[in-house]
Amino acid sequence: MGGIGKIFIIIGIIFIILGAFFVVGGRIPWLGKLPGDIYIKKEGVQIYIPITTSIIISLILTLLFRLLR
Repeated sequence: MGGIGKIFIIIGIIFIILGAFFVVGGRIPWLGKLPGDIYIKKEGVQIYIPITTSIIISLILTLLFRLLR
């Protein structure tokens, strides 16, 4: 049973980090507008693929989790 509690705590921490990211994310002007982020706009269709932003977020989270381990 101790393993399930630990999993719930980790999931809760992940949700807190995601929530903070959504709150602060709007205040970071370069987030989502980096070179390598693909934005296609045509008649009635908008496609946004945040490749570089996703890589940077992944690196930050990887470093954070490695430090917390």
